[in-house]
Amino acid sequence: MDEEIEEVDDDAAESEDESPPRRFGLKKMLIFTIVPVVVLGGGAAGAWWFGAFGGGEASMASAPPPKPAYFYDLPEMTINLSSIESRTQYLRLKVALEISDDDLIDEIEPVLPRVLDAFQVYLRELRVSDIEGSAGLMRLKEELQRRINVAVYPVKVDSVLFKEILVQ
Repeated sequence: MDEEIEEVDDDAAESEDESPPRRFGLKKMLIFTIVPVVVLGGGAAGAWWFGAFGGGEASMASAPPPKPAYFYDLPEMTINLSSIESRTQYLRLKVALEISDDDLIDEIEPVLPRVLDAFQVYLRELRVSDIEGSAGLMRLKEELQRRINVAVYPVKVDSVLFKEILVQ
């Protein structure tokens, strides 16, 4: 049985040696030369069109100026975190609200106790593991923004910015 396998391998080797060498066909040459040239040319034309090589000054001049942002600092909060351990842990938090119009501050201030209550109720249920790492802080930021937008509706807060976060 081993002899048969060897004979088959010998036949395959002989047939490979007898076949003429393959040439690089016209289709393959077109694919490997023309297609990259067309793709690179299209990329260069697109970059020029959007202002990387020319016309960048005109496109920058027509762009609208960025909208000014206004910030409102909330009072510092110290919260007792939820813990299974006998050791009590605290979270000290300084937050600023980013809003699009300075007049919105006058609408937020009257409902500030509602905002602080929503923050306190949510934050007291947190554990230290909930706010560990950048993913935990992003979830905390999104949840606080959602809660403040519910509390100050119809006013919309654009972002919640952390000025200080301290866990003890």
